[in-house]
Parts: sequence; C-alpha cells; structure tokens
Amino acid sequence: MNPEVLSFFHDDTNTITHIVIDPATQHAAIVDSVLDYCAASGRTATTAADKLIKTVKDRGLTIDWILETHVHADHLSAAPYLQEKLGGQIAIGAHVRDVQKIFTKLFNVNGVAIDGSQFSRLFADGDTFKIGQLEATAIHTPGHTPACMSYLIGGALFVGDTLFAADYGTARCDFPGGDARALFQSIQKLFALPDDTRVFLCHDYLPEDRSDYVFQTTIGEEKSKNIHVGHGASEEAFVKMRTERDAGLAMPKLILPSVQVNMRAGHLPEPEDNGVRYIKVPLNAV
Repeated sequence: MNPEVLSFFHDDTNTITHIVIDPATQHAAIVDSVLDYCAASGRTATTAADKLIKTVKDRGLTIDWILETHVHADHLSAAPYLQEKLGGQIAIGAHVRDVQKIFTKLFNVNGVAIDGSQFSRLFADGDTFKIGQLEATAIHTPGHTPACMSYLIGGALFVGDTLFAADYGTARCDFPGGDARALFQSIQKLFALPDDTRVFLCHDYLPEDRSDYVFQTTIGEEKSKNIHVGHGASEEAFVKMRTERDAGLAMPKLILPSVQVNMRAGHLPEPEDNGVRYIKVPLNAV
C-alpha cells in the first residue's frame, strides 16, 4: 500500500515536514516537524505547527505517530506541541541515547535523562510499526548522526538528512558521532530498495542552476544521479570527498538551540528559579 503524503516547506530552515496518511483508515504520521524560533529574540512560535494541525483537523485525520528521523541541528522540533494538540507517540531511533550522552556533557546539563525516556518509542533497526493499516519499518542509517533513522512506510521512504536531492548530494558527517564511512554504508542499504521507491526529503537547498524546491525523488534517481554517491561512487572516494567538504562548512545557525531542545524530544529546557527557560552557549568548547 502506498501512503498519501502531504509536504510542508519551512522557509526559515529549509525543512520539509511530511504528513503520511493511510488512505484506507485516515490514520497518519507526522515526520520531522518544526517549531518556529527566532535566534535574535530567543522567542518561539507555532506558526508552522499550526498549519499542520489545521490540515489534520480539516482532513479528519488521526495521528498515530510523530516521527523524528534524528536529533536535528538546524531546526527545533514541534513534537510535544503537536502531541498535546493531536495525540500520537513521539518516536526516534534508539541510538538517540548516544547523542544525549554527547550533548549533555557538552552543555553540562544536569538532570536530563540520557536513556531516551523523553520519547514514547525508541526504534531499533528493523523494527516495524503501523500507521492505520500501513506497514512501516525503521531503518537505522547512521553517518550524519549516530541516531539517524529512515522510515519505509509502504512504498515511501523518509530519509531525514541522509540523502538530499540528487543535484545537492548527501548529509554532512562532521557533527559529534558523525561518520562518513557509516553514511556511505547506510546509503547502500537504502539503494538496495526498489528503484521506484519514493524518497521524501527533510531539507532542500537550491543549487545555482535550480529555481524550484524538491520535496521528493526516487531511489533510482539517487542511484543514477546523486552528485556525491550516485554513478556507482566508491566508498573510499565518497569518504575522501565528504571529509574534505565538511572541513570547509560553517556550523548551522541554529545548532546550539536545536540540539539542546531536540535531544529532549522537542521539550524546552526547564524554567529556572525566575521562571525563564534558557539555552546554553558553550564558549570556546573543543
């Protein structure tokens, strides 16, 4: 069975959120939601999330799952807000524990559980679940982060940052716990799927010769055309390219607030004794 997929583009972060619908039951999942955040003012808003909520209610959908492909470094998740308004279980890959261990130490955060208990469900590689009558499988695809998961839902694959549009390439691997060799091997797992598998992206950025954003592609197109890993690229060539390329990339502008929030399943830090919540900025951290 193939799901119906509705895609929503968030201009500020170039993030694509998907609502994945079982046509038979009108049960659905939300993949990679966004909480609006202004870094200059430190204020959050729910504009993007409210668009999802309106669509869900207008369509009469039942939300079974709020899925995260990984602990995002470029936007804050709206998962808790969506769960409050729509229900559903918040889920991510079980290796989120590794990410939590890394970043609770970096931010010197006390009292934040590092067992993944902030999430409703932690998926291991190969775990299956249902969205209405749709069969879904969690595929562990580390490399960008240790906890990256791709979700195969019917004939639709949601890859997070593992793959981008074919003319843009693949995810960076220089974050803590990232590994270019692991990313190459993860992509080969995805390339073993049928060529006509629809691939839904988490981000798109416009190369110089393209004017329209791309929300989906196919396994066949990625295998044949992806500028980083298509055309039968070798593992050694990919690792060399990815390592050299990553060394020149700037950090995402929202990485510090994003990681602190997303490792908590989208929950904001607890208020301090003055009732205000704070994001930490480690200075000159190695």
